[in-house]
Amino acid sequence: MSRDEKLKERWEYLVSKLSGQFSDGDPLELDGIIYLVGVQELGNYHRKFKKDEKVNLMHIAICRLLEPYGYYDFDFFDDEGWPHYKVKEQLPPLKAGEQTVLMKEALVNYFLEKEYIT
Repeated sequence: MSRDEKLKERWEYLVSKLSGQFSDGDPLELDGIIYLVGVQELGNYHRKFKKDEKVNLMHIAICRLLEPYGYYDFDFFDDEGWPHYKVKEQLPPLKAGEQTVLMKEALVNYFLEKEYIT
């Protein structure tokens, strides 16, 4: 099986599993899954987030997801427990489709690392 086929298979499985757990089976979109990673990384599961906090959660998730690729480094937790990252290397210019593939791959790798999927 090619790398792309394996990624597609794992991505579909991940979406199905997360959708069943968090959205009553309605397929979660990429942004929704990134948001879930942000909540997971913050570790504050049972609260409502304001709009600006939701944006910050997405940012945390993207930094965490792209950390293994060498683009970000974890820096510190602030007084409220929010993780902060510093940029190690600027992302290269990517077309929309390339960005999507990178984020799907990063998400699959994240959930493999967390042993949520195999």
